[in-house]
Amino acid sequence: MRLEPLYRMVFHYPQEWSVALASEGTESQHLFLAEGRCEGRISGRMQGANHPRRRGDGTYCPDFDGVITTDDGATVLFHCGGYGRAYPVGARQIVCWLTHISDDPEFRWLNDVVCVGTGEVRPDQLLIDVAELIWEPPEQPDT
Repeated sequence: MRLEPLYRMVFHYPQEWSVALASEGTESQHLFLAEGRCEGRISGRMQGANHPRRRGDGTYCPDFDGVITTDDGATVLFHCGGYGRAYPVGARQIVCWLTHISDDPEFRWLNDVVCVGTGEVRPDQLLIDVAELIWEPPEQPDT
């Protein structure tokens, strides 16, 4: 297998809500509305809603659904999961997986692609570099 860069997603959360699930506030549920932009093989406006759970250790578990409206007018829906790690302070790590779906002929190839991403949570924005996971046959053992 190998990774092929797909796009960089940069966004912020203009609205958010949260509920602490324990009296100590160590676990919580959130709803974040996201707005931003993707640049790369897919470029366009990104909007979405992230409904993560924050575990007691501070790790966020995203449940993120959104849409990329490409610069040429196509609609690409995406779903994202993974981890928003609680470290390092000031630029927390993001590791995630994504799937996409589109009915536009230019982007239909995404409908059975698995992607992975890494990024950071910064004070004023989040960014995720997304790459397509390319299937390659496993190496054959020497006989």
